[in-house]
Amino acid sequence: MSPEERFLREYDPGAYPRVAVTVDVVALTIRDGELHLLLIQRAEPPYQGFWALPGGFVRPDEDLAAAARREFAEETGLGGERLRRVHLEQLASYGTPDRDPRLRVVSVAHLAFAPDLPEPAAGSDAGDARWLAVSALPGRQLAFDHERIVADGLERARSKLEYTPLATRFVGDEFTIAELRGVYETVWGHPLHAGNFHRKVLSVPGLVESTGQTTERGGAKGGPRARLYRAGDARLLHPALLRPAREETAR
Repeated sequence: MSPEERFLREYDPGAYPRVAVTVDVVALTIRDGELHLLLIQRAEPPYQGFWALPGGFVRPDEDLAAAARREFAEETGLGGERLRRVHLEQLASYGTPDRDPRLRVVSVAHLAFAPDLPEPAAGSDAGDARWLAVSALPGRQLAFDHERIVADGLERARSKLEYTPLATRFVGDEFTIAELRGVYETVWGHPLHAGNFHRKVLSVPGLVESTGQTTERGGAKGGPRARLYRAGDARLLHPALLRPAREETAR
């Protein structure tokens, strides 16, 4: 008899503490020129009435990614091809013993980040669901340890724009460098020097490519028409488009 078979034969569930596994989703999108976070209002204890991240217990027949997609889809109504196009990745695990008053719960958080996400519809276990501007988060108390998870999710999303071309998903098929800069400014949360950003974008191989066309009109101040670009074929950015503060540290 192998050690695995012996363990299964002698296994006594009562000899081990009960531990549950959940998923939480930090869902981010850009709405009205601001970075927004999806929150649900809990309809049941614990933390009844508090705002929290979409999430729930992992079902016995699910892997973690499937559970995260299910919870995200339940609140957004997305399905099929639109759901598959959402950038979804595992963020981190959270297992502080007292994070959930019901029992020992380990949460595997995921980051979902995509443009044009629809108005949310509260699931069966939620009293309400809404997109909240990230700028309105300070001072708002969230359920469980979700403030920490949100902070980690925001940092991951901001880092993704440094090392991947994810920002190009938030502009049209053809776009100006100024429009792309607006995405970076919205996600990073501060303005960028237009000239420096333009130079850096064009210095990253495969990030953008010229269409050979220009906008139909010039700028608001009567300047020249802007050149139009499309997303390139890069999967990772090298050199990276570091945030100004990180760029100073890297020097």
